[in-house]
Amino acid sequence: MTLAESALCRDCLTVAPAAASRCPACRSPRLLRHPELFDPALQIAHVDCDAFFAAVEKRDDPSLRDKPVIVGGGRRGVVSTACYVARIRGVRSAMPMFKALALCPDAVVLKPRFDAYAQASRAIRAMMEALTPAIEPLSLDEAFLDLSGTRLLHGAPPAILLARLARQVEREVGLTVSVGLSHNKFLAKIASDLDKPRGFSVVGRAETEAFLADRPVSAIWGVGARTRAALEAEGLRTLADLRRADPRALVAKFGASGLRLQALAHGRDARRVERDAEIKSISNEITFETDIADRDLLEGHLWRLSEKVSGRAKARGLAGRVVTVKLKRADFRLITRRRALRSPTQMADAIWRAAQGLLTQAGETGPLRLIGVGLSDLCPEAAAGAEADLLDPGAGARAEAERAADRIRARFGAGAIFKGRALR
Repeated sequence: MTLAESALCRDCLTVAPAAASRCPACRSPRLLRHPELFDPALQIAHVDCDAFFAAVEKRDDPSLRDKPVIVGGGRRGVVSTACYVARIRGVRSAMPMFKALALCPDAVVLKPRFDAYAQASRAIRAMMEALTPAIEPLSLDEAFLDLSGTRLLHGAPPAILLARLARQVEREVGLTVSVGLSHNKFLAKIASDLDKPRGFSVVGRAETEAFLADRPVSAIWGVGARTRAALEAEGLRTLADLRRADPRALVAKFGASGLRLQALAHGRDARRVERDAEIKSISNEITFETDIADRDLLEGHLWRLSEKVSGRAKARGLAGRVVTVKLKRADFRLITRRRALRSPTQMADAIWRAAQGLLTQAGETGPLRLIGVGLSDLCPEAAAGAEADLLDPGAGARAEAERAADRIRARFGAGAIFKGRALR
């Protein structure tokens, strides 16, 4: 039996005959088959946690296991993540909450717990780091991995290493992931979506052109509704249509991106897996159930948003020099205000005080339907300046109190301690 004629058991990692219906070692039916499964040319992977936020909630509260769970805002907010039970009812990420609840009125709606998600993400990232240093995170719940050279290091081909990773995440973190394996990032990303949840799909070199031919142009990552409509207006509905298009006409209509789209339609993608691709900003926002004009209530929301932004910055080991406040009025007009800090920070207190000043600077806005806080111009947390400030002598003491509160929450839970302004 050669490797090309073999299957891989995803439960016990036994290499079995391709014709087997079950693993000869553990009797599992979860056998992964592909003629290029162990081909060393397939070394780019995309690993994506399944319904990540909702899965963490179900892991931490087993009573939710069989219930439809939506993580997101109130009725006028949007869905951050929906579990697969809710997705069966038609609920999707970024869907307005009122539509999601119309489709799934019995859903359990939970507010995001970013500290818990960051903790799970760090645990999974550590497992990835044990396989390869070439990791490009796209968010808390997904990343590209380049497994070039790992066969010599770990004594197993990428397919086995990835199956082992998926099994380890499930056993030790209590979450499931879906894996895509191919010869470039574009195809690996598509592959990871083919068999969710708990999937593992492979796209080999020999099948690339045929595999892509009938897929819609929206299969290209980054082609949204507007670009899809523009392509379809030119008669380009599938990737095969894109391949046949005149390159000069594509450039005339879409600029240089037209040639990039055509290359991807052929399955050509020369992008490298870039370790720790730069994160531009960290932000959080809330859309209110009803428009709010009360300044005290708005400042309470600003504090909670600042805490979330701070928590994500601390989880990633980052600090930022610029604080941004985003406001959406009742008439949908957007107002944005920014302030550069004297030194980078990741502290919720410093972010909130800057955001509070920006809210004042915005002046009389009338009732608001949305408010958001962002931190940008990011740098490693080690570059953050000392919290002591000649213009604000209490800043250092407040920062130390915040760090003490962080330690208490880490030990006893997120609700162990909170500020009075969080009650507004």
